[in-house]
Parts: sequence; structure tokens; C-alpha cells
Amino acid sequence: MTKYEELQEYLKNNQRTWLVTGVAGFIGSNLLEQLLILDQKVVGLDNFDTGYQYNIDKAIADAEKLTGKELGSNLYFIDGDIRDLACCKKACTGVDYVLHQAALGSVPRSIEDPINTNRANIDGYLNMVVASKDAKVKRFVYAASSSTYGDHPDLPKVEDKIGNPLSPYSVTKLVNELYADVFARIYGFGSVGLRYFNIFGKRQNPNGAYAAVIPKWIDNILNGKESFINGDGETSRDFCYIDNAVQMNILSAMMDSKSSTSEVYNVALGDQTSLNELYVMIRDRLCDEMENLEKIDPLYVDFRAGDVRHSRANIKKAQDFLNYHPKYKVSEGLEKTIDWRIGEYLTKIKNE
Repeated sequence: MTKYEELQEYLKNNQRTWLVTGVAGFIGSNLLEQLLILDQKVVGLDNFDTGYQYNIDKAIADAEKLTGKELGSNLYFIDGDIRDLACCKKACTGVDYVLHQAALGSVPRSIEDPINTNRANIDGYLNMVVASKDAKVKRFVYAASSSTYGDHPDLPKVEDKIGNPLSPYSVTKLVNELYADVFARIYGFGSVGLRYFNIFGKRQNPNGAYAAVIPKWIDNILNGKESFINGDGETSRDFCYIDNAVQMNILSAMMDSKSSTSEVYNVALGDQTSLNELYVMIRDRLCDEMENLEKIDPLYVDFRAGDVRHSRANIKKAQDFLNYHPKYKVSEGLEKTIDWRIGEYLTKIKNE
């Protein structure tokens, strides 16, 4: 039995209260689902700026379907904003663990709108860490980012070697880590930052100008539309399925070491997949599952400002200190994601 499996068994018999900020978003709703499956109490905070009520409803429904229990009453939802300190303090009251996911993501979004990115990702983060400290929560876990590595050329990426930020978004995520270090040194309030590397999975939004490539490409192929690849397609990323990220959040919150230190960990697979390889994997899987789908080739456009050419994580620190063992490879995660999206797609067609 892995450490994560042991913790899941422990939590099933020991109910705690967890605050998940950004609970209506992609990662937040998946955290909500898993915590409900483990019969935990959850305080959810979201302002629906980029999240959706649908994600919350589906997370509850999926957890109830898996367990056969009514779990909706285990969620106390607050419609609020992390930029409001009073709201953050209210949300942290009586909470054991904080999983802070709320942020304005996306490098292109931050380039278009650095002011609001700063307000949400720095002001909002500071409000949350202050509120968590004052509430004396047992652990504060926050969404950091692989963008913190900036222009550092080394591969794989190791936690203690970072470069210069390449976008306003990466600046905000670096500042979060700096604040975490300061709060640990001055106040003795520790935290765990999770540097996410291209997380994907169910309930990831395929729409909008800042949508991630995997859900966008899946929907484009399903609907017979062209997909765009920035550059020559040989740009590579360390794509990581959502269940691996959920595992890291729970491992980090329940870690055995002292809560007065600040740590960061890569959340990834420790692998590398080019955009060309990724597109073919998605297209071929969809065409195998759905008859009459056309094998459309992608359209190549200019490289995107603020992007790095290659990214791959070293996950040894998480393996050594947290007993992190990613359960799903890219291909397995894509299968689960595509199967889920096909189900959503067919249900939508049926109801139209």
C-alpha cells in the first residue's frame, strides 16, 4: 500500500475540514470530488470569475455516484473573493487544511491583463496566507507554477534552480513563494507550494482565449474544427493527469514534517511530450472511439510570447519527501480525459 493509499484509508475514518479556494475551477473541483469521496468536510470558496457552478455540481454528483452516499451537505460554499480579506478570514474559520487553488492562470492572460493578474495572484494570495496564519490552520498548501523556472535552461527542472520570469504570471507565482519563505521565517507559519506542470483532466474548460491545448483540441476534433499549434510543434511539456495533482495536494497537507517550514515541490510526471506527439495521441484516440471523425491535421501558427521551448520536471524531491508516486502516465490520463469528454459530448447532443 502506498503512502497516499494509507492516507486515504485514514481520512475515511477521521473526518477533517478542508478549505478549497477556486473550488469551482478545474483543479479545485477535482479536489472537492476526492475529499467528498473520503467523507471529508469541505469549505469551498469561489467568485465564479473563471469557475462554474456546473463543476461543483458534477464533483458532488460524481462523488455520490462512486460512494453511493449523499455528500452534498459535506460542502459549505462561500460565494466570495480572495481579494477580500474579511471573506478569507471567514472561510478559514474552523479549518484544518487549506488548499489554495484560486488564481488567474494563463501566461497570455497575464500579458494582456497584468493588473488583474497581480490583484488575484499576489493580493489574493497574501490575504489567504494571512487569514490561514491567523486561523492557525494545520497546513497551507498553495498552487505554485512551473512558470517560476522562467528562462533557466536546465532540464529536468529542479526545485532549487530557477531563472528569470518570462511573464507577469510567472512573476506573481514567484512572489507567492517569496512570501511563503518570509512567513515561515518571521511567523513560523509554514506552507507547501506545488509547482504544477501542465495539469489536464476532466472538467478543464475548453472554451475561451486562454483555454489549455488538451481540452481545446479534444473539442475541436469532436466538432470537426482545425486545431492550432504554436510554432513547429516540437515544443514539449511535462503533461500531468489531474489525479496525480490531487494526490500531491493531499500528501502535502498531511505530510509528517514540521509545519513551520516552507517547501516547494514539482507536480508532474517527470516526462516530456511534444505538442506534435500530443496532438496525434488525442486525435487517434478520438478517431478510434468515435466513428466518422475526420483525422484533421493541425495548423501551425507563430510561437507564443512568454513561452519556454521545453519543460520537464525532476520529481525526486516529491518522491523522497512525500512518497509521491504518479499513478497515471500521459497516455492513461488522456484515455480517461477523452472518455469523460466523449460522455459529456454525447449527453449534450442527446439533450439538444
